[in-house]
Amino acid sequence: MKKNTKIGVIILAAGASSRLGYPKQLVEFKGISLLQHSIDVAESLEFDVKILVLGAKEDEINKKINSRNFELVINENWEEGMSTSIRKGISEALRIERELEHILMLLSDQPFVNKEKIQELIRVQLNNNKQATFSEYAGDVGVPAIFSREIFSELKKLKGDQGAKKLIYKNDFQFGTVHFENGNFDVDTTADVELLKRMEEE
Repeated sequence: MKKNTKIGVIILAAGASSRLGYPKQLVEFKGISLLQHSIDVAESLEFDVKILVLGAKEDEINKKINSRNFELVINENWEEGMSTSIRKGISEALRIERELEHILMLLSDQPFVNKEKIQELIRVQLNNNKQATFSEYAGDVGVPAIFSREIFSELKKLKGDQGAKKLIYKNDFQFGTVHFENGNFDVDTTADVELLKRMEEE
């Protein structure tokens, strides 16, 4: 990371995992939970602010993870969708460090996210001076992604289950991408968990 560039990270982990039936944040891959993996990856880098947003079953999840140096934020409105976690996370990050220039967002169920990919996202964002840099996978874009300060206000306007990807449809929105192999693999169903277990054995 460039010196004197203030960057925060937010892990969005407030969802109820309704299709799975139990917290996907706690599904294990290679000996640790998916959420702990996201936390550990972020902890391996130097961020100025670290925010973990929990919501559904936050007591159960919090007891089974080591949140390390993350500021824990509880989204009591998690049922209203991902936008509420994004808004809550950004507000808390800026409360802690009002001079943040970029915010990186991670999810709690992407087992193949790693330090090198996050470093690449940050490097591309800082070098290209775009409003955002998204991961690109399977012909689509998504998180992990990093956003510049100038669009924090736009992120805070998201509603319902809208994610940050909605911004790419704005005519004046400028963004870059970084290819992320297997980035589209996340855990939503028991079939996903079973596939993850098979991948673990390979």
